[in-house]
Parts: sequence; C-alpha cells; structure tokens
Amino acid sequence: MSEQNEKTRGRITSRTMAMPADTNPSGDIFGGWVLSQMDIAAGICAGQRAQNRVVTVAVESMSFIRPVKVGDILGVYTAIDRTGRTSMDIHVEAWVRRGRIGTREKVTDAVFKFVAVDDDGIPTPIPEREDLPEYALRWSPTDEESVKS
Repeated sequence: MSEQNEKTRGRITSRTMAMPADTNPSGDIFGGWVLSQMDIAAGICAGQRAQNRVVTVAVESMSFIRPVKVGDILGVYTAIDRTGRTSMDIHVEAWVRRGRIGTREKVTDAVFKFVAVDDDGIPTPIPEREDLPEYALRWSPTDEESVKS
C-alpha cells in the first residue's frame, strides 16, 4: 500500500518535532525517544478512558519500520482495542511528516497495556461507557475513525 493510500488507525493524540538533542552519536533519533512519545500518548488515551490514573504494564510487538530523522514531525495516534475490568489495550501508531512538510510515513506501531489504579497504586475498575464524558468516547472501539493527516 502506498503512503498516499495508507490510513492511520485511531485519533491523533500528540505531535512533536524530533530535535538534535534526541539523537545518538550517529545522528539517528533514539528508538527509546519514539517509544516514550508513544507511551505518553497511550497514557493520555488510557487515562481519559479510565477517568483515573493509569500505569503502563506491557508493550507488545513493537518493531521499527522506518527511522525518525531530525526535523521530522512525529504524530502519535491511539485507539482503544480492549477494555477489561481494570486493564485496557491501546493500539498506538507513530507516523512522521518528513522535514516538517514532506512525505508522511508510518514508522512503528505497538499495543500498550495499561491498568487503572487508585492513589495507592491498587487496581481500580474502569467506568462503563455510559458513565464517560463525551470527549472520552472518541477513543472507544465503536467510535474508531481513520484519520489522514
């Protein structure tokens, strides 16, 4: 599938620019920097769905498809895959816009697992859909949308 036809899955949750401070000695953007941006975005999505504090407990099957370069705009998209009693799976995709205005490319994706916890770190139930504010419903599986930037 060509870049023009490929669509993102989920909702844009964060955007940031890859900067020289985010590179290794060879000038490539650290994979850990990309992972942290994805974790931040997934945490926003999970926290809004849980209406509570959440903690990352696992990241599944992440592989880098393409590198991120200095000057790229990194956009992170999130969608809720599964909601359990206290845990949820968030599908996360990272895309770049090369050189701020150029070609759009998917660079990686993964599933992040979160658990909702109370102030003492004890797992706490995730609210039912009908108890959520409208803004939190936008990430729900039944409201999934494809976004093209």
